[in-house]
Amino acid sequence: MANARHPQAFPRLLTGAQAAAEALRQIDPDVMAVYPITPQTPIVETFAGYVADGRVHTELVRVESEHSAMSAAVGAALAGARSVTATASQGLAYMIEVLYIAAALRAPVVTALGNRALAGPINIHADHSDAMLARDSGAVILFAENAQEVYDLMIMAPRIAEHPAVMLPVLVGQDGFTITHSAEPVVMLPDEEVRAFVGPYRVPLPLLDTAWPVTVGAFSMPDSYFELRHQLVQATERALVTHERVAHAYASLTGRRLDAVEPYRLEGAERVLVVMGSAAGTAKDVVDRLRARGEAVGLVKIRLFRPFPASLLARRLKAGQRVAVLERAVAPGAMTPLYSDLAACLGGRVQLRSFVAGLGGRDITPEDIEQALAGAGRDGPSVTYLGLGRGTVVF
Repeated sequence: MANARHPQAFPRLLTGAQAAAEALRQIDPDVMAVYPITPQTPIVETFAGYVADGRVHTELVRVESEHSAMSAAVGAALAGARSVTATASQGLAYMIEVLYIAAALRAPVVTALGNRALAGPINIHADHSDAMLARDSGAVILFAENAQEVYDLMIMAPRIAEHPAVMLPVLVGQDGFTITHSAEPVVMLPDEEVRAFVGPYRVPLPLLDTAWPVTVGAFSMPDSYFELRHQLVQATERALVTHERVAHAYASLTGRRLDAVEPYRLEGAERVLVVMGSAAGTAKDVVDRLRARGEAVGLVKIRLFRPFPASLLARRLKAGQRVAVLERAVAPGAMTPLYSDLAACLGGRVQLRSFVAGLGGRDITPEDIEQALAGAGRDGPSVTYLGLGRGTVVF
């Protein structure tokens, strides 16, 4: 449907990959360094078509690996060019060394991420294990629920990444195939409004500015490394405030608010599900159905995973509530990642229980979500695996 600010704007049917490519077309970055990998490939394929047709002015740099893709993007960004890339799964694993460097060098590269399971065994379908590999890199990490959010977050990402208080890489995640290859209605902004919202690219100290020479990527001894890492920590902390300000500005433009934490039907909720990514859509339907049956349940969707929005979550989750943390990732030998973050920030104020579902693209069903809500907060810190046993494995 049309929105209040743009009464003539009607949805287009786009996959999540197409939505990301359309947002990038409207942003018109200076450089895109690319290497294909399923399920991200349609993003760069679609965008490459825009380059070939002259619809953008982007220099498309075809490289030999994901490691090189991020390397090229970092060099371009620090030289003064707005730079983007895209990847998934093993591609992010190969890219991860340079992602850490991108954060350390304060290169605001935006990456479209098609969230996919990490091997092995090899799997091309959705889970969040690839993003978990990047969680301590210093990059900002966002998760979209659907194609509309992919489009919106891709437009917000450069303003977050390039803010002078932040200057960090940003990953915009969308669940592989579930979002990347599924077509949904997406309301787009006019091209000129997107470019005005994103604004011009300004790097504080471009490498090609011979009037103000700087050293980038130098070896850091013990007398400087600690301070430099602490500066990175401070920048990631500022990214939370920056995200909320950018979300407010974007809501003023579109009427769509994409806060770091989205509450859903929390009024009087005794049991709450915490979730990230596409499963949130199914979970909202389940919450609606249980509410109609008189059950006091609610939902909290985390849209910004890094920096972790601890203070916002503490504000939303009330003391004494029973909370189920549902995630598409495991941490062999330790508690699950999202559960661990929540347990650390909530300090025992709520009763937490960890649930894992949907690994390797397995469906997260309404019954799985009902089971998680039914078991919210019970039996202490152990993990329940939902949907396990629907397949057959011999090892």
